[in-house]
Amino acid sequence: MLKVGIIGTGVIFDLNVLGYLNRTDVEITCLCNRTIEKAKQKVKKFSLNKNIPIYSDYKEMLDNEDLDIVEILLPHHLHNVATVYAAQNEIKGISVQKPMALTLEEADKMIEACKQSGSILSIYENFIFAPHIMKAKELLDSDYIGDPSSIRIKTAIGAKGGWEIPESAEKWRKDPKKIGGAHGGSPILLDNGWHAFSLAWWFFNEEIEKVFVWTDKYQGLDAPAYVMFKYKQNKEHLVPQYGNMEFALLPEMNFSDSKYYPVDEFIEIIASRGIMKINQGTSIGNKMSESEIFPPIVIIRDGKVETYRDFEKDWKYSFINATNYFIEAVKNNKNPILSGEQARSILKFNLSAIKSVEKGKEIFLD
Repeated sequence: MLKVGIIGTGVIFDLNVLGYLNRTDVEITCLCNRTIEKAKQKVKKFSLNKNIPIYSDYKEMLDNEDLDIVEILLPHHLHNVATVYAAQNEIKGISVQKPMALTLEEADKMIEACKQSGSILSIYENFIFAPHIMKAKELLDSDYIGDPSSIRIKTAIGAKGGWEIPESAEKWRKDPKKIGGAHGGSPILLDNGWHAFSLAWWFFNEEIEKVFVWTDKYQGLDAPAYVMFKYKQNKEHLVPQYGNMEFALLPEMNFSDSKYYPVDEFIEIIASRGIMKINQGTSIGNKMSESEIFPPIVIIRDGKVETYRDFEKDWKYSFINATNYFIEAVKNNKNPILSGEQARSILKFNLSAIKSVEKGKEIFLD
């Protein structure tokens, strides 16, 4: 039985906890939250052991509890210190929320600490474990539409709907030093955008060579934003691979039927023999999911249009699958997706995009 401790019981806890609840090989044995009463509310909400120890200091929890896995659900600027401390306590599996860290130096400290202790470091990225995203990746890897040459990821950001974000969480996201540096920080590129940067890396399985980014400013957001990038050609491709991301604002769009964030993603991949369109990410399960014109996956290939619809249409399954995958990686002592090294590559891509905004020019990642 693997013993699990969770640090942070905010909004995202409600999804991260799901993968642990119905397994017989793991048990949540302790929680930590700065406000203990909030943690008690989550104990009741998810029917955890009513006598479970609750700490207000994660260092005290890690020192006192015998744990196999720790989930770190803290703000970005705390990931580095908490991960290093967990590794020093020889926790076997350490799962950290995205983004990995604020700097490459912090990421290197996290990776090195886990190497020294033998801890398995995983940066939590639920998007790649959404059932329809997993199917899309399977089709790409099987050469179903040929050699991919370009990817376009559009993230539509609304202002209404979804769950309520506590003011305390919004407050630290307005501090540039805690959200990617730069002149005004980067709440879009570093925080929300991490998922898109991860998908761009994961779908093509290639490192990024260079990136150029333009952003504007809207009510404290570095948006709308446009990101253009080119992949390294570590493998031979029919067409040099490139991509772009757009973070578009919908200030009057109401995602009232979304259970989560008022955001959605649309992805288009062009390959040598066909085109793939992936509809929805965060808001999968809303009314649009059932629309005939928005099936989760559309493929245009060999003069035909194919659709893939038979998926569990709820974003929560991406979290459940991600957690189950991590548990199995810890049990079998395997490198997870995203490992510390893989997440560092994505962080480098992400921070280079922010640097491009500052410098007003394309940035080479080497």
